[in-house]
This record gives sequence, C-alpha cells and structure tokens, in this order.
Amino acid sequence: MLIHTLRPLARGELPYRAIELEGVRHVLTTAIPGHGETLPEQMREGIGSIEAVLEQCEASGGLVHLAVFLAEPALVAPCRRWLRGHYGAEMPAVSFIPQPPCDGSLVGIEAMAVRPEPGKVSIERLNEHLVVVRHNNLAWVFADQAVPRTSAEGVYEKTICTYQHLLRLLPKGGARLDQVVRTWIYLGSIVANDGDEQRYKSLNRARSEFYQNVPFLSDHLPEGLPNPVYPASTGIGTEGRGLCISALAVLSEREDVYTVPLENPRQTAAYDYSAAYSPRSPKFSRGLALVAGPDATLFISGTASITHSETQHIGDPAAQTAETLENIRVLISEENLARHGLPGYGAKLEQLAAIRVYVKRLQDYPVIREVIQRHLSDLPTLYTVADVCRPDLLVEIEGIAFSSRTGPALQLHRAARKACAGPPFCCPASCPDRSTCPHAILG
Repeated sequence: MLIHTLRPLARGELPYRAIELEGVRHVLTTAIPGHGETLPEQMREGIGSIEAVLEQCEASGGLVHLAVFLAEPALVAPCRRWLRGHYGAEMPAVSFIPQPPCDGSLVGIEAMAVRPEPGKVSIERLNEHLVVVRHNNLAWVFADQAVPRTSAEGVYEKTICTYQHLLRLLPKGGARLDQVVRTWIYLGSIVANDGDEQRYKSLNRARSEFYQNVPFLSDHLPEGLPNPVYPASTGIGTEGRGLCISALAVLSEREDVYTVPLENPRQTAAYDYSAAYSPRSPKFSRGLALVAGPDATLFISGTASITHSETQHIGDPAAQTAETLENIRVLISEENLARHGLPGYGAKLEQLAAIRVYVKRLQDYPVIREVIQRHLSDLPTLYTVADVCRPDLLVEIEGIAFSSRTGPALQLHRAARKACAGPPFCCPASCPDRSTCPHAILG
C-alpha cells in the first residue's frame, strides 16, 4: 500500500513527503535556511532542519541523497568540507549544483532518506559519489557528481569524458549504464556558444553518440514498446562553465518490476526533435514509470512550456509556468499511464512528492512561485536561478510522483535483454581513461 503523508506545518517547519513503497518508508524534504550570513551557519540550519524531519518520520540515520544548490561555484569546495566533517563515514551521495536559490540564500538543500530497518533495508555508503539502498529485492544506486577529466575545452569532449566517469562509478555499486532510470546533467552557460555550436547542442551530440547501441532498461521492459527507450532526464544550466552528471540506476531480479518510458501526447518526443532545435536530438524520455509490485514511482523529466516542439507564451512567465504544470499533469495522469500500457496507475498534480523549479530570470520568481503555489501547496519545492536550454524558455520544472495500482492485477511480459553489439567509442586523447570502452563495460 502506498501512502502519502504531509504533516501540518507550524511556522519554520519544513514541508515533506513520507511515502511507503512496499512497506519501506521513503522521505523527501527541502530546506532553504532563513538565518545566518555565512555558509557554515546556513548549512547547520538547513541540515539541522532536515534531520529533525527525518527524526519525526523515524528515518534518522537513513539519509541517502542530497542535492545542494549553491549561490556560486566557489562555495562548492567549502560546502563539501562541511558535509564531510558533519557526516564522516555516514556521508550520503551528494550533488553540488552551482545554482543560486531564488530567495537569496547561499544554499538550498533537497534530501532523500529511507527508514532504516535491520534485515529489511540496507544502506551501503561507498563514498559521497555512490550510495546503494537495498530492500524488497530492489537496489537503488545513487551515482553523483561524475565530472570530466580532460584538458579538452569543448563541451562535446567534456561530455564524453563525464559519461566515462559515470561508467566507472556505476559498476562499483553493481550497476550498468543501461540500468539508469534518471539522469541530471548540469552544464554551465548552457545556451552560450561552444565555438560555432551552442553548448547544449554540443552536449546533445555527445550524449546521442554515447547512447548509441546502449540497450536501456531492457532487463525490465514490457514487450512491444514501439519507441526508443531512454532514461528520464534534466539538462539545465548552472553558474560558471562546469559540467557534471548525476544518475539513479535500479537493479532487480524480480519478475514484477518494470520500467516504462513515458511520453506526453501534447508534446513531440524530444528524441524526435527536428535539426532546427539540435543537429542531434536530445536523448531522453519525458518521464519514466518504475513499477514494483503494486506501486509505481514516476520520474518527471525537466519540463517546460512546450507543446508539440514549439515554445509557448514567449515573454510571459506566469503563462509559461501554467503551461508547464499542464504538461506535467497530462504526463502523469491515469489516462496517459493507461496509454502506455499501465492502466490503474497515475497521479494528480497534488500527488507530486517533490519538485524543483528552475527560473531563468530572478525577477520572474515571485510570479512563477505564485502560480505554483496556487496549484500546489505545502510541497517540498526548491526554486533556483538557472538558464533553461532555449533562450525563450523562462521556467523549467522537474519532479517525482508516486502511484498505487488500482483494479485487477497487472499482466506484463518482460522483453528479452538485447545484446550490446556496438563498436567501441572511447574518450578523446586528452582523457586518462581513453582506453575504457562503454560497450565493453555494458557487455
């Protein structure tokens, strides 16, 4: 049974969601410190508030993942040192994201935890890049902060090397690239030029070539899917010129675990975009449903004010926000899940468990927030200043929702796993891991 829980909030308390997935409690919450002028002061307040929520939810000691949003790139190193000193060997997997919180704080924090239960839930914290959570014959592998190790300046080369780092991280947690269900790609100056090509388009070119012949999720696909299969994903801008990728992979031998990529009937699939938007189209799904027994986790990719493939409501942040929420509503609806072969699943907007809102222009934050709060109240939400991948898009929203199966038992047939037969595709010469072949690792 899947249960959404939201505690009534007193002044100063954090919104959170506590979700029971097959009897295991998962907790999502966000913290924006309201006091303190220095990073250590704000980190103490933010982490202290999160730990108070986890204690209330009986999930103390169960923190597995943090996404830490910082006002500038220079704060990444001191924030990492603070977290290492605070958590020591209990350090969760962490993404450090140089995106300023919209309210002017130095830091904003998104947290995920599970309730530790000996004999039922195990948490393996390998390092700050990698944490593995196991329960009910499922393994959730959080792989964070893959970065390029190359002297090459181009985004294309940096993206290839960053994916190579991800390929080295995943096997340490027992996972492969083709088992990834969700990625987050953070690219500084995302709409600026990289030579003669926009930086985001260079990233898409590298991602498209790197994903070639990767049999994504084929261990857990229903038969007869008509479309290409890619993870859910967000590609978003950051301060500075850096690049990093974080990912979530899911492993299971269970016959009742399925992954179904989701597309939106209001939108052209991103991987079918014309060359006018990018010479190599973005390779991701609009969302992804992970079904485990009676419960489904719905990963919502970065979503914007786009119908078909065109930007809507140019120059109007309120209308773009409303259009974006409508896209999310349709994507996770019961009607759309049924359209994808998952009748009885689906969620409403108010059943979202957490969202991130990326705001292109800080001056638009009040109106964007007002629209979201009109539709969604007391929801764990982080608002950050971040460039969106098109110059005319003013807001992007991603999130996660949960659903329980209603009606008769679902019957799906798993597709046979396809063999990986692609040619080697190696790092550029400047990368120290040039000899590593992703197809060899996958095979």
